[in-house]
Amino acid sequence: MIEQKLKDAWGHIYWLTVLEQQGSYTAAAARLGVSKAAMSQRIAELERAAGVELVKRTTRSVKLTQAGQRLVDETRVPFEQIAQSFSEVRDMAGTPRGLLRVTAPVALARQQLVPRLADFLRAYPEVRLELDMSDHLSSLATDGYDIAIRHTAMPPDTHVAWPLCGSRSVLVATRSYLRRHGVPATPLDLLQHNCLHYRRLHAAPAWTFEPQAAHHAGESVTVPVSGSLSANNSEALRDAALTGLGIALLPDFSAQASLLQNKLVQVLPQWKPVGAFAENIYAIRPYSHHVPLAVSAFVTYLREVFSSGFATFV
Repeated sequence: MIEQKLKDAWGHIYWLTVLEQQGSYTAAAARLGVSKAAMSQRIAELERAAGVELVKRTTRSVKLTQAGQRLVDETRVPFEQIAQSFSEVRDMAGTPRGLLRVTAPVALARQQLVPRLADFLRAYPEVRLELDMSDHLSSLATDGYDIAIRHTAMPPDTHVAWPLCGSRSVLVATRSYLRRHGVPATPLDLLQHNCLHYRRLHAAPAWTFEPQAAHHAGESVTVPVSGSLSANNSEALRDAALTGLGIALLPDFSAQASLLQNKLVQVLPQWKPVGAFAENIYAIRPYSHHVPLAVSAFVTYLREVFSSGFATFV
């Protein structure tokens, strides 16, 4: 009888580990690709089989009981080992396949990543790609992502990071705005302009510039800026600049298309904005001794298509 209960419970226990990771029935169900009702039913069945309460339910979240936490803690590593072994066995076929879960910043994903995905998926028809577009820095291990694309100055030491390309910031506006309000000649002229800036918590808006000319090297200028719009998304700032509202400081991947189409022009091209956005883009994954073929193929593809960066307008 006990043996039969254990045989029936393996899948249920795995679902419990996912519930503990995600912190809610809704998130766990989404992670497993099942309904919330099915998730709740499985946990109830597991509790009946165990004869003890495993989950404490509240209106906002779930928390494991002492028994539930012990069960998860003692089975998490074996489940991870099973998943890794299965991945290695699948890779013996020599063909990238399976589900590839990727997270990337919203603006970078929409403008630069999504347009490049079709070629990769056509090249590897047995790979399914699940893309999460979010500026929230998710935990790869907890949330189950295989790859994170990060716009960052320093990737975490606990992960493997592949550099994809450099990135730079660029100051832009429409010609119509500059005709109405004048063309800034120096960074200090921005004090008289409507500056559309990236909103950052607990930081007064200010832009720092270094001169491009070699004989002025090191003479940086920091200008406090103000404007009628701030936003925490570079696409929103770009779109506002396209209406002629003001001057925006953007990462090159957000500005590239509009500059190439002459809808926006560079402002203060002889000055280099620094410190506003990170200068490198990486593909990151948690360290493991085995890298699935689908992950390797995707990283190789990203390094190829992003190798030239986004500053082709310069």
